Amino acid sequence: MGLQWFLVFALFCVLGAIPALAEQPGNYTVIARRYRPVGFEDLIGQEHIASALKNAVSSGRIAHAYLFTGVRGVGKTSVARILARALNCVNGPTPDPCGKCEICQAITSGEDVDVLEIDGASNRGIDRIREIRSNVQYLPSRARFKIFIIDEVHMLTEEAFNALLKTLEEPPPHVKFFFATTDPQDIPITILSRCQRFNLAGIPQDKILEHLKLIVKKEKMKADEDALRLIARRAAGSMRDAQSLLDQLLAFSGGDLTTEAVRQLLGSADDERMGQIASAVLADNIPELLGLVEKCVSEGLPLVELLDQLIAYWRDLMAIHLMGEQAPGLTVGPSLKSKILEQVKGLTLDQVTAGMDLLAANRQKMKFSPLPRSLVEVALVRLARLRELIPLSQLAQAVGQGTLRLGSGSAPQAAPPPARPTPAMSYTATGPVKKNDLKTPESPSSEVPQGVISPASPRMRLALDRDSLVSVWAETLSKVGGLHERELRRGTPKLLGERAIVLSFGLSQE
Repeated sequence: MGLQWFLVFALFCVLGAIPALAEQPGNYTVIARRYRPVGFEDLIGQEHIASALKNAVSSGRIAHAYLFTGVRGVGKTSVARILARALNCVNGPTPDPCGKCEICQAITSGEDVDVLEIDGASNRGIDRIREIRSNVQYLPSRARFKIFIIDEVHMLTEEAFNALLKTLEEPPPHVKFFFATTDPQDIPITILSRCQRFNLAGIPQDKILEHLKLIVKKEKMKADEDALRLIARRAAGSMRDAQSLLDQLLAFSGGDLTTEAVRQLLGSADDERMGQIASAVLADNIPELLGLVEKCVSEGLPLVELLDQLIAYWRDLMAIHLMGEQAPGLTVGPSLKSKILEQVKGLTLDQVTAGMDLLAANRQKMKFSPLPRSLVEVALVRLARLRELIPLSQLAQAVGQGTLRLGSGSAPQAAPPPARPTPAMSYTATGPVKKNDLKTPESPSSEVPQGVISPASPRMRLALDRDSLVSVWAETLSKVGGLHERELRRGTPKLLGERAIVLSFGLSQE
């Protein structure tokens, strides 16, 4: 009798200590787990998926296999769990599972015996699939359906996919398969054709921002809106990444999150610095550009992050150029809005897109370069010179009209000394052509000045076709000569209509 009372007393002590243990720092549950969606209405940015699945549950049109695809942190596994609760809830099948019954709570915690979650990366062999095949014949223990949730299903081996194929095609009526993957292209087409596929899109930045505000409020913390906007931007459409960053930054800041603290931890330049770099680029102020790069290096700013911010900035320039200040998805903060609107006025769309191409090409090169600073500096210098490059269409017109000036040799004739110390040079398709090398005749003349290509031959005035393209292009190159010919030969001529040739250049040839 005494032993029984002792056991009861010990049990009460243990149960009373559980809440205290949960409050200890070592038992802290991260934000990403505590704020995980528990119902279809909690899915953020995936309203179309939630609506489709709710209608399927309401109408009883539940498929035997679903495939959820998307980048990390957009809710693939969460959708699978919510659908499992909707099917197995004691009040179901229902599009609104209660979340309070024993089955719903067991599925939420991952402990339900009838809902098995399998990591495809660590259970990718055929033996694990054989175990699943042997288990599907048994009825569920207490729930309505036996559900297999396989995360990162693309990691399964070819043999495992083949073993799963027959079971997936004709499973027992009490069995459902939910697959989640970030790489659906690695899944055999025979598997894809047997699943209903739902593509989860990246979550918009503004929706991530609103959810982060809600979390900060519930956590009884403080955070600047600009700081949360930076976190939402860095998350790149992943809610889990945003929540993990917020958790880390709140711990770093002690509960009062400032914009400066976020920039310091993330290693990103502030909006004012980005505006200064863009202004220096547009003003062709090379010394100031190099000085700004030096400041970024001295402050410990990762140059890869700087280049990513520049690409995002130029994307904003393009969006504003096309759609105005109400363009969606802008990354610049309100403090920089007026400046970027002013900068757009001095740029053409071709200059903006060429700048994005240049930055993206250097970002790719940076992965393999031991000198990232040199790549950033070269990219900014070339970016500053973009406004003085000759469009390829203008060069082709000059060649056709015979107005491309050449010197006595093969090199272009020197232009009059410009006000700038160094004449602008082309960097891409046109080769090193000076802007002043193109001259439109003021009046027609029967005589051709020395050193100027004669007008196009009658053959070039005729409509082009595939047969004449090679000979016409060869004739054009021979008249250009010198460095221009060498650069133009790097392109591939293609017909664009009957009287136009387009040159195609690869990034590696830039």
